[in-house]
Amino acid sequence: MKLLSIAIPCYNSENYMRHCIESLLPGGDEVEILIVDDGSTKDRTGEIADEYARNYPNICRAIHQENGGHGEAVNAGLRNATGIYFKVVDSDDWVNEEAYKQILEVLRKFVYGQETLDMLVSNFVYEKEGMKRKKVMNYRTALPQNELITWDQVKMFMVGQYILMHSVIYRTQVLRDCGLDLPLHTFYVDNLFVYVPMTQVKTLYYVDRVFYHYFIGREDQSVQEAVMIRRINQQLKVNWLMFQQVDLDQVENQRLRRYLLNYLEIVTTVSCVLLYRSGTPEHLEMERRFWQDMERDYPRHYALLSRRMFGRVLGAQNAAARRFTLAVYRLSQKIFGFN
Repeated sequence: MKLLSIAIPCYNSENYMRHCIESLLPGGDEVEILIVDDGSTKDRTGEIADEYARNYPNICRAIHQENGGHGEAVNAGLRNATGIYFKVVDSDDWVNEEAYKQILEVLRKFVYGQETLDMLVSNFVYEKEGMKRKKVMNYRTALPQNELITWDQVKMFMVGQYILMHSVIYRTQVLRDCGLDLPLHTFYVDNLFVYVPMTQVKTLYYVDRVFYHYFIGREDQSVQEAVMIRRINQQLKVNWLMFQQVDLDQVENQRLRRYLLNYLEIVTTVSCVLLYRSGTPEHLEMERRFWQDMERDYPRHYALLSRRMFGRVLGAQNAAARRFTLAVYRLSQKIFGFN
């Protein structure tokens, strides 16, 4: 059994996957690197995965499957994981070696100790192409450092300070116990990966180090705004699945419930802002129906979201509300460096 399983979803990733894998190899034999070739057809992704599996048989495993999308590649990694903890690292991203060693030391302490850690959180940096100043996302105001805590000890998260796939390592059994099963051929499932298992998390630990380097810059990247607008149906699908898979009223801890509601509000806001940014009559009608359908099918979520600031603005359905929302969105882009 391994200490940590790391899944790398790869789809036509020949040009950058080596950098990712090489950054993870210093974890040594305690780590398994699951290189998931998700039906790549245009390059040598599968061959490179096999090469690393041959050269590092105690660390790397190559998994080949028909194309199922990012979520199914994560599912494949989870199905094959033998590690006590589980992490996803996308094939165009990489990790910091010193922070990596510190995180493994923390995980080791809990695996061989008496206490159980469900979720480890660390910092990440937006490696946005062309930007001289890189935005680092940290959680210092929300999470005490270097101690095992429960949700009762979590403080207020600031706007933009949400725990993302880049910043989280889950205990593998937590992912399995919540029944995590990401949808096929769907982008933006990282929101489900973080959101759904969090209902099972009882203990957290925060390492205040930049561990994950999140690359943004390729024109075809799924998080580019124009690409997200083209794939708005997939963003909305994930949004609906978040409604379906977590009943907020069943979450007993108040601080966790508040955090999940805040997270859901942000994802819902992104869905609506992308429809606004498009501005086509079709997309504006989709936004109107989105709120209408939410009120009909998920009245509890609608009641909770429509009472909050962005919910009131987004639900206002007028030009002034849209201008305000887009202004906040553009400011957030400049501050946090996403898209």
